[in-house]
Amino acid sequence: MKLETERLAMRPWRESDRPVFHRLNREDTIMEFFPFRRTPEQADAVMDLLNARIAEHGFGFAALVRRHEGDCIGICGLSRTDLEPFFPDGSVEIGWRLLPETWGKGYVTEAGKRLLAFAFEELKLAEVVSFAVHNNHRSLAVMQRLGMQPDPARNFDHPGVPDTHPHLKRHVCHAISRQQWQNTAQKDSI
Repeated sequence: MKLETERLAMRPWRESDRPVFHRLNREDTIMEFFPFRRTPEQADAVMDLLNARIAEHGFGFAALVRRHEGDCIGICGLSRTDLEPFFPDGSVEIGWRLLPETWGKGYVTEAGKRLLAFAFEELKLAEVVSFAVHNNHRSLAVMQRLGMQPDPARNFDHPGVPDTHPHLKRHVCHAISRQQWQNTAQKDSI
C-alpha cells in the first residue's frame, strides 16, 4: 500500500519510523482519548502487526509521511474492525493519529479524502465507518469534513475501554456509503 496526495504519502512502516510510533503511543496529548499508554516494546509489536496486516490485506493503518520533508507525522489508514456486534465482520474503518505539532494543517482531511477514494474506487467497499470517543471534537470534525454522516443507531460503549475510564467508553459512529461519497466527490469537482 502506497497512496499519495499533494503533500502526503501513506506507506508501510519503516524501522526509522519507530521513534515517532513510540511517541504516537505514549504521549498524553496524543493519547488523550485512549485508556492506555504503550511502552516502546509494546509499540514495536503493534507497529509490526500493522505492517503484517498491510501485507495481508493491501491496506491498513499506515505511516503518514510529508512527501517533501520525508518525515513521518502519524498514523492514517483503513482497517478491518473487530467490533462485532457493533459492526459486522468485514466492516472497514478509517482512522488517524498525528503528532501534535502537525495538528491544524489539514493533513488528516487530505489523507482521508485519498483513503476514501481508495476504499470506494479500488477496494470497491460499500461503506466506510469511523468512530471516536463522544467528546473527541477534533476527530468528529474531520469525519464531517470527509462527508461522513453521524449514525447514532450505531453509537456504542467500546468493549476495549475498562470500567476505570468511564469517560472514554461512549463512542459515536460516523459512516459514508459509496453512493454518498460519489455524490460528495461530484460536488467537489464542480
